[in-house]
Amino acid sequence: MDIALLVKFLAPCLPFLLKVGNKAVEGASEKVGEDVWNKAKAIWAKLHPKVEAKEAAKEAATDVAAKPEDEDLQASLRVQLKKILDADTALAEEIAQILQASTNQAGDNIQVSANAHDQSKVNQVGKIDANQVSF
Repeated sequence: MDIALLVKFLAPCLPFLLKVGNKAVEGASEKVGEDVWNKAKAIWAKLHPKVEAKEAAKEAATDVAAKPEDEDLQASLRVQLKKILDADTALAEEIAQILQASTNQAGDNIQVSANAHDQSKVNQVGKIDANQVSF
């Protein structure tokens, strides 16, 4: 499981996930998108008990919720989630399945943009079929 991807996925949702039951949560799906919000809630429902049980993980999640863009705080959360998921492979698999379902479905168009070594831009549009990308 890609813990970095998991943290990047959860980071913008954590301010809302940690305030479930609060009125502020009502705008979460508008801010991050309904699909992302639903997947984040499903992942957090599984992760939350383990995070709550581990003080360092709870603190890391709270820190990221306060500053979702902070790479250093995300790194701390990555370490804590890695420890949790390494200790519970069944949980890691469940979360991986939820996270995988949140990516583009087979056949969906995607656009990939990157910078080449000479600072030129590379743009490509293609389709994803299973684990293959066609352009």
